[in-house]
Amino acid sequence: MRIFDAHCDALLKLWRDPSLTFRSSGELQVSYQGLKKAGAKVQCFAVFVPDDSIGDARFQAALDMIDIFYEKIVRPYPEIKAVFTKEDIANLADHEIGVMLTLEGCGPVANDLVRLKTLIRLGIRSVGLTWNYANDLADGVLEDRQGGLSNLGKEAVMLLDSENVWTDVSHLTEAGFWDVMELTDAVIASHSNVQALCDHPRNLNDQQIKAIINKDAVMGITFVPYFLSDHSPVHIPEILKHIDYVAALGGVKNIGFGSDFDGISETVIGLDRYFGYERLVNELLKHYSEEQVKGFCFNNFYDRVCF
Repeated sequence: MRIFDAHCDALLKLWRDPSLTFRSSGELQVSYQGLKKAGAKVQCFAVFVPDDSIGDARFQAALDMIDIFYEKIVRPYPEIKAVFTKEDIANLADHEIGVMLTLEGCGPVANDLVRLKTLIRLGIRSVGLTWNYANDLADGVLEDRQGGLSNLGKEAVMLLDSENVWTDVSHLTEAGFWDVMELTDAVIASHSNVQALCDHPRNLNDQQIKAIINKDAVMGITFVPYFLSDHSPVHIPEILKHIDYVAALGGVKNIGFGSDFDGISETVIGLDRYFGYERLVNELLKHYSEEQVKGFCFNNFYDRVCF
């Protein structure tokens, strides 16, 4: 079954350790071999610059990760194609996999939207304004003041809207979430779960989930164990609980996946790397129709691509 995964952090690992190879490195949860075996069709690769990079080094790190994307993930493998539009995805041959750049946090942008424009021109198609803490554009979910978007952040969202780039509300405070929802319809939550089932600040409450559904947007259920359950170990049925909950709110067509592979060390049992998608699909087919599962795995994100 075709998979559209809205979030992984393989670029961060490849940037931190240049000795890693994308083909089959055991250090990577997302690899070329894993994508091929498990039926990947579109994999989003996040540019995430950690907080220990400062100043102009942050923008340079973002550029370096984009270079890694093209040089280590796209160029060596004829079957992997960088995709920038819905048409690009539609034109993929059966044996080809589309890969897409996203930005997780605008720390590298600082207070300069020309940098954001530059990253978009280099291929970024989804932008999360912040990570867990504050930057010039917005507060993240772990920032004590829990503010919304700055004026610059609102300008950034309007820029993204004009460029038909998704604004990703994962990691934003609730105030920031509602600011984004007022400014654009091109919204996703790339990797977030249900707060009512697991009370973690990164998860979304019922009102936020209903707003995503009302926008006809998509929420990528993520495989981060501590976003799925307050207890460990976590097994695949815990993922289904979050899917069931969103579906019960009317969001069957608003559910996707954003694994967060390579951004997590603790994993769901049986889903420790991309190969595990096959187990998840088999479990989903026990509870949902094939059409619904195809929606979760690919169609719901693909149908709402705005670029």
